[in-house]
Amino acid sequence: MKTLLNLLTLLLMLVGASLGGETTVIRIGHFPNITHVQGLVAHNLSRQGKGWFETRLGAGVEIQWFIYNAGPSAMEAIFARSIELTYVGPGPALNAYAKSQGEEIRIIAGAANGGAALVVQPDVNFKAPTDFKGKKIATPQLGNTQDISCRAWLASGGLKITQLGGDAQVLPTQNPDQLSLFQQKKVDAVWTVEPWVSRLETEAGGKVLVEEPDTATTVLVSSVKFLKENRELAKKFWQAHHELTDWILQTRLKRRGSCRLNCSLRRAPKCPASLSLGRGSA
Repeated sequence: MKTLLNLLTLLLMLVGASLGGETTVIRIGHFPNITHVQGLVAHNLSRQGKGWFETRLGAGVEIQWFIYNAGPSAMEAIFARSIELTYVGPGPALNAYAKSQGEEIRIIAGAANGGAALVVQPDVNFKAPTDFKGKKIATPQLGNTQDISCRAWLASGGLKITQLGGDAQVLPTQNPDQLSLFQQKKVDAVWTVEPWVSRLETEAGGKVLVEEPDTATTVLVSSVKFLKENRELAKKFWQAHHELTDWILQTRLKRRGSCRLNCSLRRAPKCPASLSLGRGSA
């Protein structure tokens, strides 16, 4: 009988240790763009075993990183519950908020402004939207922030723009492919973000026609499910994100980046309402 009690005690201790050692996995998305610098830096530190978020969220938290080409893909991953958080453009975030009737996502922090531009071929004299009639413009993905900006800018000049054509063709094209198409003169212009803006200039002689220095380029988005189930962890992540932003800014003051269009990083002065699940925030 005593042996049986000892075995039961040992079993309960093992079960308790197992429950106490459970790991919370946080899956985070970002793009391979300089405007997602917080994601780029933190992902690289995780690879080196010096995880920024890992050390600030405490034991029992595992960070997994996922890379996307543009916002709509990242938003679909949020909907599919493949990731909990992602750095993304405000356009896809707002579209996803509207699509889910406010039930699936929240913007919990700003990340970057600027760093996006419309780059045209070196041998053209385009000045206004009307000059793009009959021309082809590449954007990263249908419905992403630069795609929305491009279509709105063309429409502001009186051009009729449809999903498949219109007075000018807006061609959703992955960022790496934009450069080769531009070099081959298969597109007349590209509306994209850094580092692709600088590469289009230096490697293909492109000229910047429109810049967006004050436009919000990147925000940090969370699934509502993650906020509901891990509120305190979400607040810790928010704090770590802003500490990382400060660290990057301090580092950049010492050593300027090589890109012509440096984005400006964004901080929030206090914890946003979205972390309390207020419906008034996207």
